Amino acid sequence: MNGAQALITTLVDNGVQVCFANPGTSEMHFVAALDTVPQMRGVLTLFEGVATGAADGYARMAGKPAAVLLHLGPGLGNGLANLHNARRAHVPMVVVVGDHATYHKKYDAPLESDIDSVAQTVSGWVRRSLAVADVAADTAEAIASANSLKHVSTLILPADVSWDEGAATLENIVVQVDPADIDLGQAEAALASGEPTVIMVGGDATGAAGLAAAVRLAQSTGAQVLCETFPTRLERGAGVPAVERLAYFAEAATAQLAGARHLVLAGAPHPVSFFAYPGKASDLVPDGCAVHTLAGPVGAGAALGVLADRIAPNEIAATAALARPTLPSGPLTVVTSADVIGALLPERAIVVDESNTSGVLLAQATAGAPAHDWLTLTGGAIGYALPVSVGAAIAAPDRPVLCLESDGSAMYTISALWTQAREHLDITTVVYANRAYDILRIELQRVGAEAAGAGPGPKAEALLDLTGPTLDFVRIAKGMGVPARRVGTAEELADALQWAFDEPGPHLIEAVMPSIAG
Repeated sequence: MNGAQALITTLVDNGVQVCFANPGTSEMHFVAALDTVPQMRGVLTLFEGVATGAADGYARMAGKPAAVLLHLGPGLGNGLANLHNARRAHVPMVVVVGDHATYHKKYDAPLESDIDSVAQTVSGWVRRSLAVADVAADTAEAIASANSLKHVSTLILPADVSWDEGAATLENIVVQVDPADIDLGQAEAALASGEPTVIMVGGDATGAAGLAAAVRLAQSTGAQVLCETFPTRLERGAGVPAVERLAYFAEAATAQLAGARHLVLAGAPHPVSFFAYPGKASDLVPDGCAVHTLAGPVGAGAALGVLADRIAPNEIAATAALARPTLPSGPLTVVTSADVIGALLPERAIVVDESNTSGVLLAQATAGAPAHDWLTLTGGAIGYALPVSVGAAIAAPDRPVLCLESDGSAMYTISALWTQAREHLDITTVVYANRAYDILRIELQRVGAEAAGAGPGPKAEALLDLTGPTLDFVRIAKGMGVPARRVGTAEELADALQWAFDEPGPHLIEAVMPSIAG
């Protein structure tokens, strides 16, 4: 057995059965070895950022890692944006990066680079296998570390180690993990103080059980519950406790937190503004508010459960009632498009949301829809939704996936549509086509880069405009094998969604939207 066969066999033996790949010459023995391990599903992507994003989406829904196969340092570099998102989302992933043969590296061939250093920026575990006898143990440890600590594990596999014979396989390597730091005492004291308290949930506390525990605590003590701005996976909808998310814009988030004397972090990070703004504070915690960390992102849901059983043992969490908007009519706007989604969202849907400015009203329009999962842009690196929808659909093939994508972000990883078609995935993609980087038009004003009321000059506006030529997502999608329609009214969007939901396989709807930034 060669090193590549040992690696794949060990992956499968330890529960990793999907590999999203964009391989090159150094990975050919891995590619060939796939035919010797039928339990491993290989999924080809046309860009490394799609492979890494798909593995992120898979982990969010499966709760376990997929593998990613990348080609040398440049391939890893192309996948970094969505590896950054995965790191911030605390999802498990095993990344295999092929490298030059050990004896070839000294020649400084054109694709030679410092893979180890680049991998360290997004990984919680990095290892280079230097001998075929080490491959199985290294692979098993990578999987165990990713599963236990919920991070990206990166294994670098030199080409000669991949093709050398004499490897064995190992199962269930045990990695010692320090218990999560949980401090019930400070949180309990804050909730018992009678002072205004906010419980902010994030990490693994955004499932139904963690949300129920937080709401029980709030009902019993008068605290307020907020969710981190971009949760990894938020369960919501009818029958699930409803929790408001912390706003993206710092001004709105500051208003949500105003008056709090205690902030209990249950899996959520310390709230800060996403960017610095002239003359404004970066830390969003109000002056005089004490911050108490109940638990980090791993174990927060369980910690909330223990705390709720201690403080509010007889409390039953209120849940959202089933309620849908009435189907609207007329031109598509942020209001009408959100109401159509809310009215038609299928049961058990997985919503992957990168709608940005066009989706600002989706939360309220879908709050009473049948229970569903909402995956968000954790980490903030755009080009996320299309790849994540691929991984989510593979992890949960019995559930409909609705990908809500903005036109600018879509173009970062548009080749994910090809993988959707190739794998026959049940994904409905709505591209909100407002023909601009609307969020940057808003930010241009907020950072004070232009004179008040003057508006952007022609050169600045040209860098925020997506016309000339106008992107044609219907033709792009059809060119990659995905049936597509363009819509401009609420009635057309409703009809297109029904068409896409009723017919198996991937579909794309280009929703022509007005700019909200002027």
